[in-house]
Order: sequence, then structure tokens, then C-alpha cells
Amino acid sequence: MSHSFPTHPGALPQGVAAYRRTGEFNEQSLPAALRKHHSTKPGVWALIHVLEGKVRYCVPDWSYDEVLEPGTPGIVAPQVEHFVEPLGAMRMVVEFHALPEQGPDDPHTRPAAE
Repeated sequence: MSHSFPTHPGALPQGVAAYRRTGEFNEQSLPAALRKHHSTKPGVWALIHVLEGKVRYCVPDWSYDEVLEPGTPGIVAPQVEHFVEPLGAMRMVVEFHALPEQGPDDPHTRPAAE
């Protein structure tokens, strides 16, 4: 858990850019790992985009619990534990964002420092 974000940030920070988007998930294909507490890597933000239906987005450390619908993305801060839960039939994707200087394009695949 990161203590850098004690409450919901309200928006993505200036300068971050999308670098990867998941495939589409539905209520049956949503991975178990996303349904339980997990977090993004340092410097990685995410947007949860609901395409159809409703998804519960919960961030226990923020006492934050919201129902996401199309047009209302969920903002995920780096290293902050959260989980999602489908509320019936739904379709969603997750879009990952980072500062360009973190490059290459995907911070998840950066080689380890030598």
C-alpha cells in the first residue's frame, strides 16, 4: 500500500499517458485477481472503463466504494489496493497510464536496473 494517496485523487495527474489497455472483460471472464485486493506498480495509474452494466469499485484504505457505469470511469492510483466486483451482466476494460519518462512504452516490461 502507498501512503502517497490517502484519499481518492479525483483525476489522473497531468502528463500521464495511456500505454496499454486490457482486452474486454465480462462478468464471467473478469479475472479472479481483479476481484480481490490488488494494486498497480509504482508510477502506474489506471482507469476502469465500464462499457455496459455496473461494476463495484472499492478502495478500502480510502473508505471508497462506488458503483461504476458507462461514462463514469474508476481512477486507480499507483500501489493503492483495490478490487472490483461485477454487479450482474457487465463489460469493462482497464486502461493503464504512466509518465512518458518512465518509458519504454510499458512500465510493466522495463528491464531490471543493472
